[in-house]
Amino acid sequence: MRAATPHEAKHAAEALDRFGFVTDAVRHDLDRFVALLTEWQLAHNLVAPSTLELVWTRHVADSLQLLEHAPENWRAWVDLGSGAGFPGLVVAIANKDHAARHVTLVESNGKKAAFLRAAIRETSANAAVAAERIETHAQRFGRKADVVSARALAPLSELLKLAEPYCREDTLMLFLKGKEHVQEIATASQSWEFDVIEFESATDSGGRVLAIRNLRPKGRRS
Repeated sequence: MRAATPHEAKHAAEALDRFGFVTDAVRHDLDRFVALLTEWQLAHNLVAPSTLELVWTRHVADSLQLLEHAPENWRAWVDLGSGAGFPGLVVAIANKDHAARHVTLVESNGKKAAFLRAAIRETSANAAVAAERIETHAQRFGRKADVVSARALAPLSELLKLAEPYCREDTLMLFLKGKEHVQEIATASQSWEFDVIEFESATDSGGRVLAIRNLRPKGRRS
């Protein structure tokens, strides 16, 4: 596995320096993860090729910012449509020293699931891959999640439908959204009741982190 170039190392440092919780050990593991991603990308289209050069800001830092909004006492985190590990595997790597915290990565694409397993082995992250459709995994998931996350997966109304089976009343959903977030909230509100707080994205000037709780279909009594 090749070492990072000076330009890549500078890019990584600029992306990670704003996160005080990222230790030297976490940086090392994130370096190994990005190197593995770069290697696999040569044979498999894991991320959009145009974004690989900006992987540290476009993907890694974008994922890490969710931890600034997560509850301190979370234990079970479910990441829907994990793709190449954003945000779920990055979250797991950043929390590998917290033995009680575990991330489930739900990804039905076989090649991406294989990459996630390889990355977990490479970094010893506290994570497991569920290589199946979200709807199928939700039916047999044995416990409710403290946090449910997703990035670039589906419109908000569909995300809420996918996330609901994993949720207790106090489960926190963290969804990374772009400039269309206002319309997506309006559309989702036609079918769902929920409390939402919007946070400006640390990596996308038009993006938001949506923090959602108290999800229920419209018409259902609390």
